Amino acid sequence: MSEIHQATSSDPGNSLDRGRIPPAVFLLMAAVAVIGCNSLGLSPIAPEVAHTFGVSVPEAMAGTAAFGLGTSLSALLLARHIDRVGAWRMLRIAFGLLSASLAVTAAAPFVMVLIAAQFSAGAAAGVALPAIYSNAAEIAPKGRETKTVGLMLSGWTLSMVAGVSLSALLADWLHWRVVYLAIFILAAGAFLVLCLSAHRDGRSSESAPSPLAALSIPGVPPLLVACGAFMTAFYGVYAYLGDHLHEGLGLPLGANGMVTLVYGLGFGAATLLDGIEKRVPARLSLPYAFLAVFVVYLLLSAGNGSYGAVLALTFLWGLANHLGLNLLIVRLTALDPARRGTIMGMNSAVTYLATFAGTLGFGPLYALAGFTALTAAAAGLMILASLAAGAPFRSGALKIKLEH
Repeated sequence: MSEIHQATSSDPGNSLDRGRIPPAVFLLMAAVAVIGCNSLGLSPIAPEVAHTFGVSVPEAMAGTAAFGLGTSLSALLLARHIDRVGAWRMLRIAFGLLSASLAVTAAAPFVMVLIAAQFSAGAAAGVALPAIYSNAAEIAPKGRETKTVGLMLSGWTLSMVAGVSLSALLADWLHWRVVYLAIFILAAGAFLVLCLSAHRDGRSSESAPSPLAALSIPGVPPLLVACGAFMTAFYGVYAYLGDHLHEGLGLPLGANGMVTLVYGLGFGAATLLDGIEKRVPARLSLPYAFLAVFVVYLLLSAGNGSYGAVLALTFLWGLANHLGLNLLIVRLTALDPARRGTIMGMNSAVTYLATFAGTLGFGPLYALAGFTALTAAAAGLMILASLAAGAPFRSGALKIKLEH
């Protein structure tokens, strides 16, 4: 049986031996928040962006699809260098590119410029996210891996509660370009903090592994299938939820911001339940979390005609998604600590290929059959995710003993 072991940190000021969460986790959490503000920010303001450029909402949402494609390709081709170059160094480089891309997005004169800038932002995120996840796994105190990863993932909550939820209001009150200007300022600030931080990486003489090397690690392929189904379902529904509320239910853009806020609150509230897996066998905790998301999509399929029902279900959606994402990352980073960067690079590649596939693939379905069809399709994908998540345990390839 393999256990999740803490990697030894070279930072002399760390307190991992005492089991205290390192302060660096909060820097990683902030970095995730900045990326989240951009990756989730277009959906609630898509109607205004489309109006500015004189295009349809699905055409405007091509910006999110381009971000996902750029992230996927970058994670596949570049994230493999994280283990050799160093996760902190790669994170600094990525945030420099992200800042420049956001500046171009804010000033884009045509929709194609916005799409190209978001592709570039995705290329930065494709390196930044696996570097962040690798750093979080490395500095996690022994026995507190789930808690550490949960805190880092709270950056997505920050982005939704304090970032994305305000973007619709800013677009209503001022202009959608102000949204991207604000995200640019946050990214530039994070870049400066990362450059000034004391974290340094040692260089490795080993050559970078093949982009697909992670697929040879037992347990990785089925978990990546689960990740792909999970994320395609999320982005396919999330991409068009804002337009459904605005056009389908006749609500103002501010209502989109409220939904994102409630989702973020649910996502954040799940940190209080990070110990729930103690009471569930390891082989069942991730499949059960994905089944919980399946139930939410079924309920959302039936209740999306009521704004109050959407708000309540969105809270549960955030709660269940956090549990699923947390457990998925803990499982993946435990498989081979020496190749975390490679594994998390493949995870990010699959995640944002799913962003691309979900945003573009669900668009025609939304146009033809409406929002209910999207949630039904997402529910079907979650069945696949649950089955794939349990496959490594059924085959005996993955036996993880979680320490708390």
